[in-house]
Amino acid sequence: MSYGTMTCPFCNATVLSNTIRRYFSAHGTSEESSLNDACELLVSGTFCPNCRKTIFTAQYTGLKMPANTIIPIYPLSPARQFPDYIPESIRQDYEEAYSILSLSPKASATLSRRCLQGMIRDFWKISERTLFEEITALKDKIPASQYQAINALRQLGNIGAHMEKDTNLIIDIEPQEAQYLLKLIELLLQQWYVERHEQEKLYADIVDTNNIKQSCRND
Repeated sequence: MSYGTMTCPFCNATVLSNTIRRYFSAHGTSEESSLNDACELLVSGTFCPNCRKTIFTAQYTGLKMPANTIIPIYPLSPARQFPDYIPESIRQDYEEAYSILSLSPKASATLSRRCLQGMIRDFWKISERTLFEEITALKDKIPASQYQAINALRQLGNIGAHMEKDTNLIIDIEPQEAQYLLKLIELLLQQWYVERHEQEKLYADIVDTNNIKQSCRND
């Protein structure tokens, strides 16, 4: 059993995890195989006391396996569960981009690009012929550093969305690089949608409270 912290993908709570782990090892049994070819599978389960759900992941190692590969089992991806007031199409693109992160980082980056475009059109009400034009129209409405990151996401997403002019040129996107884009999408969802919703709720609560108090004074 090991201890650490993680974010629950179901409720977004920070969990002080006590993780139960079970190992499965496979070793070579024929003359052609050796212990150096052995692979090991680690299945981990973490219980979240906030939503009372258990998160399961698998990690496998071995000389013929990719290094430090962690595969979500339940839920199928570590994507955050965002509120329903964010349009479903945007949440679906984000969750799908996470679900294929390990299988195809390039495709994941393309979906992050699509998700960004949906957010700009929905939240900022900017709709142009291309995403480049939409980001340009957004430039003066957001911090310069955010604009630069968003434009970089667009360009990285283009790698998966469009074939290079030189068809022999192959530019890959690594899983960690595609994950950077997903973290940016999460940040924008939090800042643009969640924080606006929480601010509007706070403002409404204060106004409602004041109306009640003023009504009591006038009685």
